[in-house]
Amino acid sequence: MKYVVDSSVAFKWLVPEIDTDKALRLLDDYQNGIHELLSPDILPVETTHALTRAERQGRVTPAQGSQLFIDFMDQVPTLHSYLALLPRAYAISSAMRVGVYDCLYIALAEQEGCELVTADARMINSLQKDFPFITPLSSMP
Repeated sequence: MKYVVDSSVAFKWLVPEIDTDKALRLLDDYQNGIHELLSPDILPVETTHALTRAERQGRVTPAQGSQLFIDFMDQVPTLHSYLALLPRAYAISSAMRVGVYDCLYIALAEQEGCELVTADARMINSLQKDFPFITPLSSMP
């Protein structure tokens, strides 16, 4: 199965949170060739930003954060250029009045004809009715 994953899922690969077990299962299945995971190439930037925020919040130490960053970069999903996705992301963002970053993930899932797995409740609540392929991580096995 092919899935687009966003930074809310990728962050759970690094720092334990609710549904980390489901995020890690997706990652394990990707590493074992069961699933294909895709993301726009903004994923490493967004995930690294979340990791440094976790550091500032005291959820991880700087040494842990540095190692988690290295670990993350070794397991990044297949990345697609945001530039090719930007026209569609802009159209979605403009029509739905939401941030363009989230719309890049939606545009990629549309393009690839697959589900977008997210743990972002705001995205799910505001966009899932218009984009039914948005799948909450909590609903994954």
